[in-house]
Amino acid sequence: MKLSAMRAATALALHGAAGIAAAAAPEAPSGEAVALAPISITGHYDNAVGTSDAASAGVVRSELLKNRPALRPGEVLEFVPGVIVTQHSGDGKANQYFLRGFNLDHGTDFATFVDGLPVNMPTHAHGHGYTDLNWLIPELVARIRYRKGPYAAEDGDFSSAGSARIELFDALPRGIASVTLGQDRFARSLVANSAPVGGGELLYALEAAHNDGPWERPENFRRFNGVLRYSSGSADARWSLTAMGYSARWNSTDQIPQRAVDAGLVGRYGAVDPSDGGRTERASLSFENLQRSATGEFRLQTYAIRSRLDLFSNFTYFLERPEGDQFEQAERRTTLGLTTSRSWNARLGGVDMVHTLGLQVRHDRLDPVGLYTSVARQRTGITQESEAEQTSVGIHGESALQWTPWLRSVAGLRADRYHFDVASSIVENSGKRSAGIGSPKLSLILGPWARTEVFVNYGQGFHSNDARGATARRMAKSDEAVEPATPLVRSKGAELGVRSEIVPGLQASLALWQLRLGSELLFVGDAGETEASRPSRRRGVELGLHYRATEWLLLDADLAASRARFTGDEPEGNHIPGSIDKVASLGVTVLDRGPWSGQFQLRYLGPRPLVEDASKRSKATTLAYLRVGYRFNPKVRLDVDVFNLFDRKASDIDYCYESRLAGEAAGVPDRHSHPVEPRRVRVTLNAAF
Repeated sequence: MKLSAMRAATALALHGAAGIAAAAAPEAPSGEAVALAPISITGHYDNAVGTSDAASAGVVRSELLKNRPALRPGEVLEFVPGVIVTQHSGDGKANQYFLRGFNLDHGTDFATFVDGLPVNMPTHAHGHGYTDLNWLIPELVARIRYRKGPYAAEDGDFSSAGSARIELFDALPRGIASVTLGQDRFARSLVANSAPVGGGELLYALEAAHNDGPWERPENFRRFNGVLRYSSGSADARWSLTAMGYSARWNSTDQIPQRAVDAGLVGRYGAVDPSDGGRTERASLSFENLQRSATGEFRLQTYAIRSRLDLFSNFTYFLERPEGDQFEQAERRTTLGLTTSRSWNARLGGVDMVHTLGLQVRHDRLDPVGLYTSVARQRTGITQESEAEQTSVGIHGESALQWTPWLRSVAGLRADRYHFDVASSIVENSGKRSAGIGSPKLSLILGPWARTEVFVNYGQGFHSNDARGATARRMAKSDEAVEPATPLVRSKGAELGVRSEIVPGLQASLALWQLRLGSELLFVGDAGETEASRPSRRRGVELGLHYRATEWLLLDADLAASRARFTGDEPEGNHIPGSIDKVASLGVTVLDRGPWSGQFQLRYLGPRPLVEDASKRSKATTLAYLRVGYRFNPKVRLDVDVFNLFDRKASDIDYCYESRLAGEAAGVPDRHSHPVEPRRVRVTLNAAF
């Protein structure tokens, strides 16, 4: 591969690039690899030979987002092969995510960015790494770059299972005006456009949405979004300034115990505590500058985020208090950050190379973050309240070298330093703490031979813990002493993969992987205290098939199987509760058959153990989505979306824990579930201008 081709592959792996070409090559004589000639990619994924450093990495194109229906904004992450997105509470709360044998909760161990802005929130009121994507407007997404495993030096905290970088358009191809109506008083309107202003492009978008859902107590979910972006320059020298704002209010129907449903105390879509709910707000301002030349690339981004959350939940009902166990989790957060990188192209001794150095700085201030008792959304007491500051500095370096026409290596090293400062209402839990960690990375890319590449990846990563857990010495709900959590916990991952385009029109990838996580203590936001977790090991296999059968027919299949276990042998068992073992996603897309188009999507989430000995397991969940589109003219289109096409009665999430209903003498261990929504139809009228 020549230097120009290696620069393109490295740029895609490190930063992403619009229109990076796929690869095509004639058969090389004597089995030697040859340089790949660029061809155009026209499928849903840019996963061609020569475009990434791992079989499990790739790029999702905006065409997929346009064609596939999504029930919630957070489901854009389901376009990442192997990711499953569900919900166990109100639609204003962050989704539940699954990937590679993980129940990622609300985002822990999967790093997500939108236009360079970090989405994962550390030391969060509800859960460390909280990833709320409800402020995302899917129509503005240009592409999604994804990785799995800790193999890239660019990826730091929260990325042991993988990462996704969602990139937005600088300018829209044409204006968008759309209105969506559906059952349960669902309504959504969107206006977005871009126009030349003062030598640059001004992009704006306004969105408003409402939904009651199928719940016995209407959700009354109200969401408002706004985006304003000004960008100027060319592809090689540009800058942009972006402002975003979001606000939401909702009522929650949380998971309910199976015994209450069996006894007829609540319906399938009912709630034990109908006063649960929440509100959230978010505003951000970011600046980005990009400079490219023949010698390399420079990037700089600065950002400021201000957010707040008030969340009221009751998962155990009357287990702890006769007036009810509802609790409030609240925070006010300011996040400031800077990300910059510089790459250099070089050639030494006949070896082409690209070197990259990067710096990432982030500071989170929470004033305050707390856990409170409440009744009917009225605060009644303080369990724990803290003012917390968390500062992280990450330095990473990476070198990509083309040793021979058939061998390329990418070696990286990352160093991170964290500082925590907590002032708690529990005096013993106040304090300061610092920690650092280094993470080496190495990838070998062999080929291509016969339009096929082989990948060997190894990397170490880490997972930070909640700042409050890192300084805690006493339980929040008792006087019991506790050891502070390890601030930074190491992960080690390895992967062997292959990617091939030997079949015309088919991009196929296969990856065998494993990941080990060190022993850690996790801060549980619902309880305001730390909880021990044993070391663990996960391993699995993933198969991705993306096929353009004809000019109008696209087929996508992503299959994954994994095994997750605690290491060691404990009497209670070694299964990891909530760990996913099988995932499948199948898609069929029909493009422009006259005025008609359509998309069918089937996703399968396998059964999960709910307790360590796997004596209680969740059932599998299989859901189908369908979209049928009709274009009246080049500017007006009607889409009909059907969610849960076969009206399956399944669970979005299952848990097994102890709770107490009114009238019960004591707590009862039981399965607690949140159902998937029944079949629902939404109709969208889209007009371009």
